[in-house]
Amino acid sequence: MSIYVTLRYDDARTAIAYLTGTLGFVEQHLSTADDGTVAHAELSFGDGVVMVGTRRGGSDPFDTGRAVVYLALDSAEAVDAHHDRAVAAGAVVVQELVDQPYGSREYAVRDPEGNVWPVGSYRPEVKP
Repeated sequence: MSIYVTLRYDDARTAIAYLTGTLGFVEQHLSTADDGTVAHAELSFGDGVVMVGTRRGGSDPFDTGRAVVYLALDSAEAVDAHHDRAVAAGAVVVQELVDQPYGSREYAVRDPEGNVWPVGSYRPEVKP
């Protein structure tokens, strides 16, 4: 089994540009609606995938609001390097680099529509 995060944006194209250009996601798939908006996009980050689309408005049950999505890297050094690249790309940092008491090196940024993306070295243990 796997978990895939799905996010809706008012401007999905800007979000995709941010996620790929600032946080290092890789665009794997993009489908557009008849009006040219993003109907469905898949962006990979390591072995994870985030699905992105344009908000549809009205009573769409998937237009839920903001999210916090954690990006896990392999080491504190990788977190520091990711931070430096994100800042150089213009990321808005909402939590500066910090060593957490649970053993993670982390920082967090906010995307153009208010979702928060913590980036850290914490890897929860998954038990069968």
